[in-house]
Amino acid sequence: MARISTSSNRPVPTSSALRRQRERDDGGRSTRAPGHNTGLYGNQPGDPPTIRSTNTTVKRRYRPGTKALREIRRYQRSSELLIRKLPFARLVKEVAENYIGADYGIRWQSNAVLALQEACEAFLVHLLEDTNLCAIHAKRVTIMQKDIQLARRIRGNI
Repeated sequence: MARISTSSNRPVPTSSALRRQRERDDGGRSTRAPGHNTGLYGNQPGDPPTIRSTNTTVKRRYRPGTKALREIRRYQRSSELLIRKLPFARLVKEVAENYIGADYGIRWQSNAVLALQEACEAFLVHLLEDTNLCAIHAKRVTIMQKDIQLARRIRGNI
């Protein structure tokens, strides 16, 4: 066993001896704060348990693009409409009023608005698929305005 040289010749007290000495000096009360850890591994024998909050949840970190791919798969599996119904209905009525005029007072069946919405979303999805192909052809992954213009020009309509 190695010998430790100290300035005095008295033995070096161990941690248990120090703990007993502290209990005798202050009546068993610790001078440390309740959450203060002095040891390397957190709580040492005789330390009060640390209080941890049960409401803290760690937010999950995903690699860039993982959530986007998950959303793409989710929306490709589903068949629900992605544009909200009431804002779309207001837009349809506004456009019809601008073309026909407010003095005619056109009324819309809900099925007619839903049919227009289905056709509109199908058109947009198809256009964005072609736009993505144009971006990939240009060796990019980000779609740009020029990709949409090229897709519409190649299609030949509108």
